[in-house]
Amino acid sequence: MTEGNFVDYVKMFACSGSGGKGSVHLHREKFITKGGPDGGDGGRGGHVIVRGNEHLWTLHHLKFKRHFRAGHGGSGSKSRSTGADGEDVYVDVPLGTVLRDTDTNEVLFEITENHEEVILCQGGKGGLGNWNFRSSTNQTPRYAQPGLPMEEKYVTIELKILADVGLVGFPNAGKSTLLSVVTSAKPKIADYEFTTLKPNLGIVEYRDYQSFVMADIPGIIEGAAEGKGLGHYFLRHIERNSILLFLIPADADDIKKQYDILLDELRRYNPEMLDKDRLIAISKSDMLDDELKAELTEELEAELPIDYLFISSVAQTGIVQLKDSLWAMLNR
Repeated sequence: MTEGNFVDYVKMFACSGSGGKGSVHLHREKFITKGGPDGGDGGRGGHVIVRGNEHLWTLHHLKFKRHFRAGHGGSGSKSRSTGADGEDVYVDVPLGTVLRDTDTNEVLFEITENHEEVILCQGGKGGLGNWNFRSSTNQTPRYAQPGLPMEEKYVTIELKILADVGLVGFPNAGKSTLLSVVTSAKPKIADYEFTTLKPNLGIVEYRDYQSFVMADIPGIIEGAAEGKGLGHYFLRHIERNSILLFLIPADADDIKKQYDILLDELRRYNPEMLDKDRLIAISKSDMLDDELKAELTEELEAELPIDYLFISSVAQTGIVQLKDSLWAMLNR
């Protein structure tokens, strides 16, 4: 999937159908000149239904179609015939989609399971025909109910990627390069910051035909939790990852400080992120000789509070150990 086709934020208008009106009809046929009421009920208006689809990875299909209107219910008719129900409209979304009311920013619901269906706009109920209002004192009612009106909503759809492992790091830390090495994904790679502007997904193949999903999140900068840069647009993708893999380059001035800044940004955005399993990968370690690596290891043993690994995506060293560690953490 190209970067331009990845859409994770869409505003949409949805409108259900109105209920059909009930019928006012009195039974008439040959030799029956004064039959009783037999007006049927109106049909239900169509719903706008949001449905989970595990085969979708993006909201790109909603980029150019943002208005959804369901069908109106049919009117009732004679012989107690009920009007036809309005046609329902289905909006398929990827798993991990959150729908908010655009006006209030209130979360309406989330879609996390395949084929899960939630009614976004309820169709109006059909009105009762005059047959329902007959009684011993009113044997020929000449009135019926109108159908209930349609429901309209402006909603904001946000996608939060469902992935097993999320790559977290500063810009140009080597996240896209690692993803291209361990998966078949082809993310954009270049020697400048913010090469990645949209999340990339890849499937990591493990032993015995097993696999897990890895997500390359755009680089975090200090202040991202307050919306600096594009902070809010991509920090939400980290919320749904089972494991956070912190990628810090070996040539960083202070590895512990970089880890603390990244962790603090996640904490300020959503404190629950700190409950996730975490692992640190020291990338670009092919730049270190044995002596430098030994010195760095001694420092990190005393400073880092969690496990870490030395890897090099270019030299492809430490990749197998990284996969083993991630798989063990996923199945812990």
